[in-house]
Amino acid sequence: MTVRSIRNYQSRGLVPPPRLTGRTGYYGEDHVKRIKLIRELQGEGFNLTTIRRFVEDRGGKTQEVLALTRAARAPFEDEQSREVSAEELAERWGEKGDPELLRRAIKLGLVRELEGGRFEERSPRLGKAGLELARLGIAPHVTRGVVERARESLSEVAEAYVELFLNEVWRPFEAEGRPDERLPEVRAALERLRPVASEALLGIFGLVMTEATERALGREIEKIDSEVAVTDAAWAASQSINQLACRSGPGDCASLHASVV
Repeated sequence: MTVRSIRNYQSRGLVPPPRLTGRTGYYGEDHVKRIKLIRELQGEGFNLTTIRRFVEDRGGKTQEVLALTRAARAPFEDEQSREVSAEELAERWGEKGDPELLRRAIKLGLVRELEGGRFEERSPRLGKAGLELARLGIAPHVTRGVVERARESLSEVAEAYVELFLNEVWRPFEAEGRPDERLPEVRAALERLRPVASEALLGIFGLVMTEATERALGREIEKIDSEVAVTDAAWAASQSINQLACRSGPGDCASLHASVV
């Protein structure tokens, strides 16, 4: 950290002036904490104007500000992304890295393009699922179509949970003037939203998947049962005819048995 940077922060009202003794300025622990906060927030994408509002609005409660900010900006996914080559993506999704499929994956946010022909696979778990489906003989473009439909539906679910947090937690907090003593409570609510939303989604998906499978496979099984019933009825009828012929005489029994077989 340079003297010029510190003076820049001071000129923007982000850092209070040092304690002067003669012509020497002394920076204390509070100055150090504030500068660390500013640098961390800059690293998380905030500009200095936004950072100033954060600091001013929260009355200098730097640790709670940082904790709330991190909670708000932290990704919901609990897996680490991985850097892969185009060849690895082709192996996972098949079709020799079709440019159109890759373009769709980037648009869906499944993959990010990096420098040097490398890519960031944001969800290796999803990539593994695509590989397993490919091994089952399902074409990659079919898999991507399902992912697109799922993402569209889940976007609405995600928005519903965010709106729930805003309506029930954040807006009442705003209406109270954002009191400092409630910051930990708001941050805790946001952090708890992650596992609650995930567990609820998995639970609902399990129920819906069971119902959909039973409906679809139930129809197919009914068709098979009907076909088996027809075959069984035909076999029973042939046996009855054969038995009647055998009662008439051995010759008729033999000829009918041969025709049925």
